[in-house]
Amino acid sequence: MRTIKTLNLVTYILLAVVAAFVLYYTFQKKEPINAEIALAQVAVQAPLMEINLGLRDSIVAYGMEYLGTPYVTAGCSKNGFDCSGFVYFVFQHFNIEVPRSSAAFEDFGTEIPIEAVEKGDVLLFLSPTRDAIGHIGIVTEPKGMESEFIHATSGREMQVVVTPLSNDGYTRRFVKAIRVAE
Repeated sequence: MRTIKTLNLVTYILLAVVAAFVLYYTFQKKEPINAEIALAQVAVQAPLMEINLGLRDSIVAYGMEYLGTPYVTAGCSKNGFDCSGFVYFVFQHFNIEVPRSSAAFEDFGTEIPIEAVEKGDVLLFLSPTRDAIGHIGIVTEPKGMESEFIHATSGREMQVVVTPLSNDGYTRRFVKAIRVAE
């Protein structure tokens, strides 16, 4: 008999605790949450965020398909690229107009601080032999001066490669970053 009374007392205590939680959370909420409305808001906002991120990721992914493609002077095809031919080829795939020569990028696009670069932005470098823009690449991994970029190099590799901006040869020649895809 004593066991039954103890169980009833425990049951009443548990019910009281559950009721207290229900009342507490009911009065804490200023307005009811409608799960369907919340999901609809997320469903509308998510595609808007993906449009911009999706394009930038797509630009990088498309460029990465050509890793290892040979460097060819004045090249602008799957058979081979020079640096500006590679950038031109990748952006043309997305119907984004960019100059065909690296020098023409000097006054093109919107200059942005290196700390603000995003995937798909373009990095401009001086030529190794003259004081003019002579090399460009597309940001693949934005990390300020530690960013990585994909480009067609006429250097030792003679192909499309990904290189860290922190590489001394590029850090010394770095001029600016520009945004061409909004």
